[in-house]
Amino acid sequence: MGGGCGQDHNRQMNEAVQNYIAGIDQANRPLFDRVHQLILAAYPDATVVISYRIPTYRVRRRRLHVGAWQHGLSIYGWPQDSEAGFIARHPALRTSKGTIRLRPQDAADVSDDELLHLLHAALAP
Repeated sequence: MGGGCGQDHNRQMNEAVQNYIAGIDQANRPLFDRVHQLILAAYPDATVVISYRIPTYRVRRRRLHVGAWQHGLSIYGWPQDSEAGFIARHPALRTSKGTIRLRPQDAADVSDDELLHLLHAALAP
């Protein structure tokens, strides 16, 4: 796998997930890899499966769905009442209830710390 989705994490991903990641458009792959690496660094015990036809990160009973689409990434499953102010700082990224759409050009304005706060809100026990 190129782009930084390290071989160390393959034990946590089945073949369907690996195939999904390998098929991500190269324009969106760096952004997917960034989010993927942040999740696995923060939650090394996370498992990644395909659910709703996109990668789903599971930490105990919590779930976060991250799908790559033509525009960039869509992130589903973050708690709307405790997303650490992410939507207040980036209101244009929320496209519908429960969905954040992050295009590569938008991601430049979103720090890793902001993404981590959103990820923790979704996946922390």
